[in-house]
Amino acid sequence: MGQLVSDVSDVLDYRSNKKASESAKKEILNQMAKNESEKKNLVKKVLATQRAKYGANGMSAHGQTQDNVLERLRQETEEPYNEKKRANIEKLRNATAKKKNILTSILKHLDDLV
Repeated sequence: MGQLVSDVSDVLDYRSNKKASESAKKEILNQMAKNESEKKNLVKKVLATQRAKYGANGMSAHGQTQDNVLERLRQETEEPYNEKKRANIEKLRNATAKKKNILTSILKHLDDLV
C-alpha cells in the first residue's frame, strides 16, 4: 500500500517538477544568451585590437595572411564559449521533468497489492 501512495504522490508532484524544470530551462537559455553576447563582444574586441596592430605596422587590410590570422584569433576566442554552449545544451536535454506512469507502476507491484 505504501508503494501505491508513493506512486500517487509522484504523479501529483509532477506538476511542481515540471515547473522547476521549466524554470531551469529558462535560466539555462538566459545564460546561453548572455554567453553569446559576451563572446561576440570579446571577439569584436580581439579582432579590433589585432587590426589596429596590423594598421600600426602598415599592413594592408586586404592581405590573405591577415585574414587567416584574424580567423584563427576569432576561433581561439570563441572556443571557451562554444564549450559552455555545448555544456548548456546538455543541461537542457537533462532538465526535463519525468512523468511517472501510475498504471505501469501499479502493475509492477501488483503482486504486493494482492
